[in-house]
Amino acid sequence: QLQLVESGGGLVQPGGSLRLSCAASGFTLDYYAIGWFRQAPGKEREGVSCISGSDGSTYYADSVKGRFTTSRDNAKNTVYLQMNSLKPEDTAVYYCAADRLYAMLVADRTGRYVKVWGQGTLVTVSS
Repeated sequence: QLQLVESGGGLVQPGGSLRLSCAASGFTLDYYAIGWFRQAPGKEREGVSCISGSDGSTYYADSVKGRFTTSRDNAKNTVYLQMNSLKPEDTAVYYCAADRLYAMLVADRTGRYVKVWGQGTLVTVSS
């Protein structure tokens, strides 16, 4: 059974940093692209970042470009989202998602067609 488990969320002050982890079980991440999505209260889910399984290509939404970095450690079967210079508007539940096709995750801005999700981890940016 394909499973993703996120961790690393929490409360951080504006300008601070957090690193989220997405650990996979039941499958090897090497063959999957991993996307990060987030959903703030009362807002639609939005895509934040993606990383390819084949060549490590990455995509970032304009709202996080230059502040967030996604990386993968295939030996640990884990993908990370390093979030720096956090803002209150980054407050949301963050989810990781898996898909065979990197292009699909990049194009699927709301995760509508994603079939493999983690349970989510809450990030709160507040003073």
